[in-house]
Amino acid sequence: MFLAQILNYASWNFHANQEKLFCFAEALAAQVTQENFDKGLIYPPFKNIRKISAEIAAKVAAKAYELGLATRVPPPRDLVKHAESCMYSPSYRSYR
Repeated sequence: MFLAQILNYASWNFHANQEKLFCFAEALAAQVTQENFDKGLIYPPFKNIRKISAEIAAKVAAKAYELGLATRVPPPRDLVKHAESCMYSPSYRSYR
């Protein structure tokens, strides 16, 4: 679960609870545009997965800090950029 890893690393928070899951669902739903709905999509397009994951992780991390569940103190100034920095980047060196 790519998103689950991002959610945890964004705030060094390993506690799951209903409020964070609800926050996750709201953040995911907010990423679906009217254009997506018009095309029959109920989830945002996969081509935007990294951007969407960072946005969701930032919102869930903010909720974790609000609830006092996050263990990374002090919180990063920009949660989206921090979430992006925690993501695996599939960049490989060319050996030829």
